Amino acid sequence: MAGEDDAGREPAGFEVATGTGALPAGSARERAAAVRTAFEGLLQIRRLMNTGAAAPEGVPADWERRRPVRAVALALEAAGIPPSATDPDGRRIATGYCVRTADQAGVVRVEWLGPPGSGAAYAAHDALQGCAAALRRLGWEALEYRGPRGRRHLEVEPAGPPPTQTTLPAPYGA
Repeated sequence: MAGEDDAGREPAGFEVATGTGALPAGSARERAAAVRTAFEGLLQIRRLMNTGAAAPEGVPADWERRRPVRAVALALEAAGIPPSATDPDGRRIATGYCVRTADQAGVVRVEWLGPPGSGAAYAAHDALQGCAAALRRLGWEALEYRGPRGRRHLEVEPAGPPPTQTTLPAPYGA
């Protein structure tokens, strides 16, 4: 995002919570501040790059389209929706969203997962509808499906075609 290095990597101090690994380190206050900063950076990217869009902040930018798992996870966490998490042995220890790549390029899968006995499967429909609403406000299309054994999930992709991107001029003397 705004603090990415030349290879497109974010600084070591912030990692998006996709729900596939450990809970983010640090206090809740520190994490909230880091998420807020990262999300504001994402909105700034939208304002700078989506010049052809009527509402530039409401349309996923090229950065998001190239990294949809990271962008969707950041949008969900910024909306106050908790991520799921696993312990070092891969056992689920927290209930929340889990964002992964889907079978189609550019599409991500959002599931509502929790530890055994947590009731996550029963809460999935309402929780996923909350995720879908948060994502739609940011220009993502989110459709709910039922998979094997009736497990619900969202398939999420950018709504509509990519907006006109701003081409930055070459540096002076280049």
